[in-house]
Amino acid sequence: MVAPQQIRNLAIIAHVDHGKTTLVDALLTSAGALDRGEGQIERAMDSGDLERERGITITSKPTSVTYGDVRINLVDTPGHADFGGEVERVLNMVDAVLVVVDAFEGPMPQTRFVTEKAVALGLKILLVVNKIDRPGAEPHKTVDATFDLLAGIGASEEQLDFPVIFCSARERYAMADPADEKGPMSRILDFIVQHAPPPVVHEGGAALWVSTLDYDPFLGFVAIGRIRSGRISTGDRLAQLRHPPRPPHGETAGPPTVAEVFRVRRLLGFQGLRRFEREYAEAGDLVAIAGMETLQVGDTLTTEDPTTRHVFPRLDVDPPTMTMRFRVNDGPFAGREGKWVTSRKLAERLEREVRSNVALRVSPGETAEEFEVAGRGELHLGVLIETMRREGYELCVSRPKVILRRNENDELEEPYENLIIQCDQDYTGSVIEKLSQRGGELRAMDSAGPGRTRLELRTPTRSLIGYRSEMLTDTRGTGIMAATFAGYGPYLGPRKTRPRGVLIVMEPGETYAYSLGRLQDRGVLFISEHVQVYAGQILGEHSRENDLVVNPCIAKKFTNIRSAGADEKIFLTPPLERSLEQALAYIEDDELLEVTPKSLRLRKRDLDHNRRKREAKAVG
Repeated sequence: MVAPQQIRNLAIIAHVDHGKTTLVDALLTSAGALDRGEGQIERAMDSGDLERERGITITSKPTSVTYGDVRINLVDTPGHADFGGEVERVLNMVDAVLVVVDAFEGPMPQTRFVTEKAVALGLKILLVVNKIDRPGAEPHKTVDATFDLLAGIGASEEQLDFPVIFCSARERYAMADPADEKGPMSRILDFIVQHAPPPVVHEGGAALWVSTLDYDPFLGFVAIGRIRSGRISTGDRLAQLRHPPRPPHGETAGPPTVAEVFRVRRLLGFQGLRRFEREYAEAGDLVAIAGMETLQVGDTLTTEDPTTRHVFPRLDVDPPTMTMRFRVNDGPFAGREGKWVTSRKLAERLEREVRSNVALRVSPGETAEEFEVAGRGELHLGVLIETMRREGYELCVSRPKVILRRNENDELEEPYENLIIQCDQDYTGSVIEKLSQRGGELRAMDSAGPGRTRLELRTPTRSLIGYRSEMLTDTRGTGIMAATFAGYGPYLGPRKTRPRGVLIVMEPGETYAYSLGRLQDRGVLFISEHVQVYAGQILGEHSRENDLVVNPCIAKKFTNIRSAGADEKIFLTPPLERSLEQALAYIEDDELLEVTPKSLRLRKRDLDHNRRKREAKAVG
């Protein structure tokens, strides 16, 4: 068994695409923690399909390597601000953080967001300057910028005296100074062993704070966390303590209660990409425990004897800033493509998600078939919807809305974001103009290398819904955008989200090229020919501001009379297909996105055209 002095627990934090997961791959390979064949897997820690497709880390995952006689436990964390809740809850598992910064871009908003949490917890800071082989990289300038960042967020003198190492994770070399000769990646492991502190062990009985969880079809719930005190063995009886839900309006919550007493069926350790069974584990190590019937992030697993129990505080994360309505699919095509379509199944799935996704909030909607789901951002909620549709769920979702609040003067406030955009100088004017129209305020503009500009803005959160794809179009794909929550500010009033109306299907049927050919002059179509549609479904975008009801299901009438132009060819422009995030940003408040395992359909909330007209007259 490894003694606490021979253990190092670290979380790896970085901004999106700064090479964090690639660095973990290199460290696992360098320490010989991967089996034959596993070393060829790129971004090995990104195990989920969505993570590999999008190239981002979504969930925090622990791994472990044995280097010499030291066990190094590493926690790979997400780099996107929308998944900041994943980072906040795992920082209590570690004693130090490995901050990975791109030598070209320098510290970005997400680096600041997570580092601020680590500084507040008093964790040791270790800096890794990555991508020093990138053209235009300025490693020493990056170190200075990181020092300025830490000083700006109130780091202690000890934290400001952080050690530094330089590397290229993709090319697999590291050195103490960029001018030195290239060395192996094992230098970073030596760097960790030398500078990261061993875990602090508490006195008393066995206690583990559940930082993340998993579900296995054979083992059931699996609690993952760090043993803070004592020793846990397979077969031990442990009490599971849980804090009650936080009451509204700042009321005092009651004390934690015993959710259940269970026997440890499996005790698992981590090594590379695998888990292995252990007979026992002691304070300081990261383990996974199975045997409980229910589980929530933030639970305490401790001794059955009340006199030796240790209870950890409530796990708090930053509140959500955006909300959406999830509801049962009540369209004419409901149940054709999905496996789970009822409100009961939808409620069970959302309840299961809340147990592990601590940044998510779910509350009842206006009806029994509707739920209010609040999260950190459109990507946070979009990943949940995409995951559910791949599991076979059918549902309808509304446009994301920011969560408004009233201050002490009873004035309405909305959330704001600190936004950083890097793009080519030629497109700077277009970016500033678009964001100014969305309520953004330019705070700073600097050079970001030859021909590049770095913009810092403060803008309302709702203005950024759907802006990422528009920014990439405006900058011809050269733009890099990152945003973090900046707090609440004055509400800027209602804002029109879409300049044009939509084309709405009049009656159910199958679309024909004959009808679509005449309709494509009226706007941009979203649906191609020979597709089943229903009344109230959105066919495309109208060229004018108003909505227009059309019939795309009229087939050409055949007769025995020949005429010039009767056999004229119809050329259809390919339909404009939208991704899930683009569709969510496109719809208005009176519209819904129908999500099924096979299709994404835009529709009006009320499918009946006459009822929509009556409601519009009543409002007008």
